[in-house]
Amino acid sequence: MITKKKYSTDMIIAKKSLGQNFLINPGILNKIINASDLVKSDVVLEIGPGNGVLTEELRKKAHRVIAIEKDHRLIDGLKNTFRESGNVEIVEGDILKLDPHSVIHGPYKIVANIPYYITSYLLKTIFESANWRMAQPELIVLMVQKEVAQRIIARPPKMNLLALSVQFFAKPKIISYVSKGSFRPIPKVDSAIIKLTPRRESRIMNYELRGRFFKLAKTAFAGKRKQLKNTIGPKTLEKTDIKPESRPEELSLEDWLKISSKV
Repeated sequence: MITKKKYSTDMIIAKKSLGQNFLINPGILNKIINASDLVKSDVVLEIGPGNGVLTEELRKKAHRVIAIEKDHRLIDGLKNTFRESGNVEIVEGDILKLDPHSVIHGPYKIVANIPYYITSYLLKTIFESANWRMAQPELIVLMVQKEVAQRIIARPPKMNLLALSVQFFAKPKIISYVSKGSFRPIPKVDSAIIKLTPRRESRIMNYELRGRFFKLAKTAFAGKRKQLKNTIGPKTLEKTDIKPESRPEELSLEDWLKISSKV
């Protein structure tokens, strides 16, 4: 059972520029931990530990927790809080610029209550950047904005480019919705815990197919009110059973993979 604990960073004023909203609801911490399927041998990469409440619960369940914090003001407090833990490493840095090989060696999971403004950048970095290509996590559990989580799990006829991009690399599932009152300061939006299970299909490492897939999808969604025959062209679709009059939001991941493999 998770209980409240006083942390040395509690008096830090949250920075709006860093999208800081500290989680204070123990029940939500329980849900994040349960969704992470942690075992005692796990290594966890936490992004934006803030006041350390999630870090504390992660360290109880995992072998090692590596917490990446961008806000210099929080570093000393976090190090002081976990100085006797033995399995928590506090690293000052920007996760979007981090070389994962500098802190991670072997299998790991990402579990985090992230600043919402970095959500799409973070996922793009983890799944697509060269630094992360050979350092993919086994599991990703994130607290994100509710509307963003709903966009990520979308299916036809409400498909979107974010959903397609994430679903190419992982299987997404919303674990729970979280009210804005679970944070301090209280944000303007409700949140959601989302679980992403990375795919292991060979196509993930097929860079030629990946390139075609995303080029076609971006072209089509750039003109999302147009029919596919007018964006990616009827010739691209002629070897598939997809109707040229279809719109991009009506196609599933499988449909896009089919088109990409025929080009």
